[in-house]
Amino acid sequence: MKKFPNAFALMLGILILAWGLTFVIPKGNYQRVNDPETGRSTVTPGSYKEIQGESLDIMDLLLAIPEGFSKEAELLVLILLLGGCFYIIEKTGALGLGLQWIVDRLEGRQGIALIFTTLVFATGGATIGMQEEFIALMPVLILFCRSMGYNAFVAIGLSYGAAVVGAAFSPMNPFAVVIAQQEAELPLLSGLGFRVAFLVAALILYMGFLWRYAKRNPVEVKPMPGSGEILTLRTGVILALVALTFGVVTYGLLFLGWGFNEISAGFFLLGIVAGLLARFGINRTCLIYVDGMKEMTFAVVIIGLASGIPLLLNKGQVLDTVINVIFNPMEGLPPSFSALGMMGSQAVLHFPIMSYSAQAVLTMPVLIPLADLVGVSRQVCVLAYQYGAVNMDFVVPTNGALMAILAIAGIPYNRWVRFVLKPLLLVLGVGAMAIIVAVLTGF
Repeated sequence: MKKFPNAFALMLGILILAWGLTFVIPKGNYQRVNDPETGRSTVTPGSYKEIQGESLDIMDLLLAIPEGFSKEAELLVLILLLGGCFYIIEKTGALGLGLQWIVDRLEGRQGIALIFTTLVFATGGATIGMQEEFIALMPVLILFCRSMGYNAFVAIGLSYGAAVVGAAFSPMNPFAVVIAQQEAELPLLSGLGFRVAFLVAALILYMGFLWRYAKRNPVEVKPMPGSGEILTLRTGVILALVALTFGVVTYGLLFLGWGFNEISAGFFLLGIVAGLLARFGINRTCLIYVDGMKEMTFAVVIIGLASGIPLLLNKGQVLDTVINVIFNPMEGLPPSFSALGMMGSQAVLHFPIMSYSAQAVLTMPVLIPLADLVGVSRQVCVLAYQYGAVNMDFVVPTNGALMAILAIAGIPYNRWVRFVLKPLLLVLGVGAMAIIVAVLTGF
């Protein structure tokens, strides 16, 4: 078998494929209305129609690359500044010592350490939809797992994978369920108990898979750099500042309407303060920060390329056609089958639409009237979106964060798919069960 393409080559291939599809898929669009209060563009249900339009040319394909970088500028800045921040914290030794402290306290009970860290990262996914943040953390997480005899797949699974499960089943993820409930005109955080129950079920199954895989695929234990050193007051203060920053950022996202720029500012300040506390001095701190940003360059390139894919489909006027074709067949089906069809359709649609926030805004106005027509509640419609779209972040190659993490870990995409297919099917099964229960109980 020939060597599987690296992340850069794969993204270029998908870009070219998306450009080619604009010549094959009929052009069409929905009418949209701008909401002056939220600034969002809302789709008018039932307004889809095919249209005539000019085909894209080679220049459109080439322009999609810089336009993708420009569109995600705030996110790319966040990744660069996070990279600098955590590179400094890694150099202080605080993060490594903190993780090694956990390993030492749980020596011989690595399974508990795995479950604990998985729950921590799942909480990050459930509360603030963490994904891109793991790009900068991945090198130290891989070292952390190696110190317990776990491989890089486990490192990604207990961090990025756990966050995906948390985000997909969350009752409060501001970038998924909150947006979807707003579009569905439902009270925010409604249905909390139901979602929490199935979040717990999904996490139990997922952690069971991860623990079993880690136990069956051990690697040589390698202590983390600095192993054996004692946690000092200075190290403790740095770790406390890391925890405080995450707490402030979470509060800002949930209650203050913060975005990527506010997060970037917070972590930039954390990085500089951590370097000064470690007595690096301002000059060395700044140089280390730049080195950390350099480490994130490949990740930034991958995300920039991935961002060009939906831009091409939009410019080619075929994205609305894809949405219409996927959702139309569900009319006339029994409620349970319609709801499961919505979940499956959202899963498929997440391949061309890499942002699940954008997917909520695009699809919920189309699905809500359909749900009302076939007798599916709006809460169930939101569940179908959550479980279908967000869980696919496990595997969609158009997710720049996933591809960047795999690139840093040195894992080819095809090997990742083989690893993650079983847990993906497990959590999708939990989602399907939740939807059936919700329909039958009138949730």
